[in-house]
Amino acid sequence: MSEPGLWGIAGRTGVIYVLMLVVIRLLGKRTVGNLTAFDMIIALVMGDLAGTAIYGQVSLSSAVTAVTALAALHYANSWLAFDRPRVGRILEGGPTVIVEHGHLVRSGLRRERMSEAEARAELRLEGVDDLAEVREARVEPDGRVSVLREKWAEPIRRCDVDGKGDPLRSLR
Repeated sequence: MSEPGLWGIAGRTGVIYVLMLVVIRLLGKRTVGNLTAFDMIIALVMGDLAGTAIYGQVSLSSAVTAVTALAALHYANSWLAFDRPRVGRILEGGPTVIVEHGHLVRSGLRRERMSEAEARAELRLEGVDDLAEVREARVEPDGRVSVLREKWAEPIRRCDVDGKGDPLRSLR
């Protein structure tokens, strides 16, 4: 296959750009938001496909077919994971508990290959300085760490304050 000229590359780029915009809109926000490992693989493969199509290493019709097929498979996978939670857990993984009632869960840290220092850093990013504040912390399938605080460690909210100005009343 001969190399396309500059105008050919510009045209291919436009076609692939529009195709990728359509595909990303159809696949949903997760594709560009917090990626699971599978979402990341899809994004990388689609990027590679786009590059080979733009520079004429494969025909434009082959690239469009490959991107469309990959998007359809990813879409089907997402629906399957949604419709069948057990299958979703197999395909996308589940959360891993790394802190429970103020104590690090070594098996969870080992499973995620996360050091104690990394876990503490993730907790600090969530505003937690002391492990005792944490009821449970999990590494979610997209890699983010979610934190549930012990009741006594939750920040006081406006609705916690009664009319007499006693912010601790709701915690007693």
